[in-house]
Amino acid sequence: MSSRATLFSVCVAVAAGFLTSVAAQAPNALAARVQVLEDRDAIRALLVSYAHTLDTRDFDAFEQLWAKDAEFVGGARNNAKGPKAIRDLLQGLLGKNGAPVPGRDFHLVMNQTVDVNGDTATGYSRGTWVNTNAAEKRLQWSIITNYYDQFVREGGRWKFKRHQIGGTPPAGSSTN
Repeated sequence: MSSRATLFSVCVAVAAGFLTSVAAQAPNALAARVQVLEDRDAIRALLVSYAHTLDTRDFDAFEQLWAKDAEFVGGARNNAKGPKAIRDLLQGLLGKNGAPVPGRDFHLVMNQTVDVNGDTATGYSRGTWVNTNAAEKRLQWSIITNYYDQFVREGGRWKFKRHQIGGTPPAGSSTN
């Protein structure tokens, strides 16, 4: 066999091995990409649930959105650790600042970015709280802020690990 034929045979064998390897990995790569998309969608639904449970004052459901070692970092030193403490903090704040009846104020979560890394993720979104001006009986923007989040998959569900309202982006956040 000539050296050209030998070289050609070696190239064909290497290419065949490479293509076989790529074909074997393709289903796994596709499954991983689909999983990231499903995770992002679940995290975006978690952000919407955060707003919805606050607006409906469903604090039992609100407490379930938080990982067992979660941290809430709010403005004006409104910080809490753990699902129960976070629930109590937000329930108290809405008791003081929210409408007396659910449905008269609401949270909007928008412009969401989510970076998934296995069972953890980071995110950035814009949060807005709209409430009713009692004197003028009209809706008004009360707060517009940035949310910096860390998420964790716990018990098969995505939950908040850390939720920071406003301030400086944490090191390593998706906005750095």
